[in-house]
Amino acid sequence: MKETILITGCSSGIGRFCAEQLHKDGYTVVASCRNPDDITALRQQGLNCIQLDLDDTDSIKQGIEACLALTGGRIDVLFNNAAYGQPGALEDLPTQALRQQFETNLFGWHELTRAVIPIMLKQGSGKIVQNSSVLGLVAMKYRGAYNASKFALEGYTDTLRLELQDTPLHVSLIEPGPIESHFRENAKLKFEQHIDMAASRHHVSYQQTLDRLGKSSPSSKFTLAPDAVLSPLQAIIDSKRPKPRYYVTQPTHIFGFLRRVLPVSWLDQLLSKSN
Repeated sequence: MKETILITGCSSGIGRFCAEQLHKDGYTVVASCRNPDDITALRQQGLNCIQLDLDDTDSIKQGIEACLALTGGRIDVLFNNAAYGQPGALEDLPTQALRQQFETNLFGWHELTRAVIPIMLKQGSGKIVQNSSVLGLVAMKYRGAYNASKFALEGYTDTLRLELQDTPLHVSLIEPGPIESHFRENAKLKFEQHIDMAASRHHVSYQQTLDRLGKSSPSSKFTLAPDAVLSPLQAIIDSKRPKPRYYVTQPTHIFGFLRRVLPVSWLDQLLSKSN
């Protein structure tokens, strides 16, 4: 019998694609979304879909209960994927906006993971997969909130892996670079919500940021389709001993290597060229 898989952030992009494909391949997939319209759309495709808002403790508890009701009490794989990016220079970023970034990108993941670990320990197996980012390896300007959330996730996941070494549970990170999704569209909305562009000394660079976020074409020639993330996720599902890290896209491989070999000043010079 194929595994049961809970995936967060299935409204679009990586989460939706992975949920659809794994469902087609015969896995018992439970997709989760925050938006009721997205839940309806996925259910119309024949997928199990539940409402789960990572910013809401009650929603997380209810989501877990709904998932277990659909899977007969099992969760073999948790794919933590739901996240967004809050653009803006750190000096312009309201503290509340940073809190919101961590609430969705880290604290909600922690709460969900804590709820799933006892289930996996009781059933005697399980895999926790964290969708991180190249920006959990290196930092880029005007992405400070997102950088910080993903750097925190990297440390969190490394610690979790160490603490679960004496159990039958496995923990892995997937670290993508640019992937086709609605990520930029959502980031633009967050920028406009929290950043006072006109009052900032970074307003000229912010215009370049808005131009980039507003484009419908891929943000980089290295941008890949969401199936690039499905491949390592499938490898983790299939493996008896999955690797701790899976790099996805050429930028992740490049910057992962450069971070190890370059002096910080050289890497800073390289990274400072991006907006």
